[in-house]
Amino acid sequence: MIKVTIAGRPNTGKSTLFNALTGTRDALVHDRPGVTRDNISGVFAARPYSITDTAGLERARDGIASDSTQMATHAIADADVVLFVVDGRAGLMADDLEWARTVRRNTKAPVLLLANKTESARRTSDLHEFYKLGFGAPVAVSAEHKQGFDRIYEFLDKIAGYDAATADAERSDVQPDSRVKIAILGQPNVGKSTLVNRVLGEVRQIVRDAPGVTRDTVKIPARFYGRDIVLMDTAGLRRKAGVTDDVETLSALKSLDAIAKSDVVILVVDATRNIENQALGIAARVFDAGKILCVALNKWDLVAPEIRDEKLLRLKHQFANSFHQIIKPMILAISAETGTGVQNMFRRVYQQWDISNTDVPTSLLNRIVERLVASRQPPMSRLKRPMKIKFARQTGRHPMKITINVGGASDIPESYTRYLRRGIATELHWEHLPVVIEYQKSDNPYD
Repeated sequence: MIKVTIAGRPNTGKSTLFNALTGTRDALVHDRPGVTRDNISGVFAARPYSITDTAGLERARDGIASDSTQMATHAIADADVVLFVVDGRAGLMADDLEWARTVRRNTKAPVLLLANKTESARRTSDLHEFYKLGFGAPVAVSAEHKQGFDRIYEFLDKIAGYDAATADAERSDVQPDSRVKIAILGQPNVGKSTLVNRVLGEVRQIVRDAPGVTRDTVKIPARFYGRDIVLMDTAGLRRKAGVTDDVETLSALKSLDAIAKSDVVILVVDATRNIENQALGIAARVFDAGKILCVALNKWDLVAPEIRDEKLLRLKHQFANSFHQIIKPMILAISAETGTGVQNMFRRVYQQWDISNTDVPTSLLNRIVERLVASRQPPMSRLKRPMKIKFARQTGRHPMKITINVGGASDIPESYTRYLRRGIATELHWEHLPVVIEYQKSDNPYD
């Protein structure tokens, strides 16, 4: 699989091109220049090539812009092909010339020059001036309208030796993606990107002691502690009242969308502070989505050793009392900065993921339910009729779903449902997993 990198100065439409080629909305798109900061990776929708969207190349000696440019330069150096994007409406800029020189200094890979935003010839400047960049004839494309992509595919296919005639047969041999998708969520400046870098063993994400550095949800394939995984680093989530910028609003929506696209969510909280209500709200969203939740108490190395036991007990008590949906929340102390507890956390996460992929035998499940019912009979219905629990079976995973057939009445109170859920989860070691119980009324054949 060849590696393709999109490069160019800010606001030329690189992220729009990335989304169009991958058939996703993974890259954050906004009219404001400099929105992309981290490198965003994906795969072409129509080809088996990897593709990376980079931040706009900027002249900066320090700060986030400098870090972003350095990340982009690394992606260019690692690429097999570079798509250099310029703005066909605005015409040739001095920054285009400077960054063309940067691309040539950092890679010997072939470069395809794309003049974007050229859907209307009337609004397009003279494209011939882009020959000065030294990348040959510019290819007129429109990322927004998906025009001119055939030329991109032709260029890449020739380099990769891709044969379209055998493409369907190759795609049929592709196995389903078995990698565990792990989303890293939390409020700003709690150490999410630091944790991602720790797992990767390299500085892949920009880390600064300031909130709001990460804007996109960045998906990064990795192998950690014996498993192939996909890490999803997300933007920090703040209370709605504190969000006044529309870019931060879009970033927050992408962060919440990562829950639906993940298998496991690691909710990172600052161990030096109490768990806030917003963190509990995120946890509730994770449960409602049927995902495995792990709460990582980060910056544990900053907590004084003499108060750690008491603080851990208090934080666990605070979370368990405020978030009762999970029978036994998985709350682990770590330090992303030093790596303490990180491997143990992922071992526990993998363990729960394996458990969540099992199917419990129906006979075992019914024996458990029979014992629970024998210990505590269901209450009478509102019509003073006995409620009979007849048969239970597992009907889903992620969340673990149990369907119970009942007779007589189906309005079993929530208190009894919680009793059954806790009992079943404890017996089957599902205490850390979201468990849902549904009832199905048994029809009387003689009615």
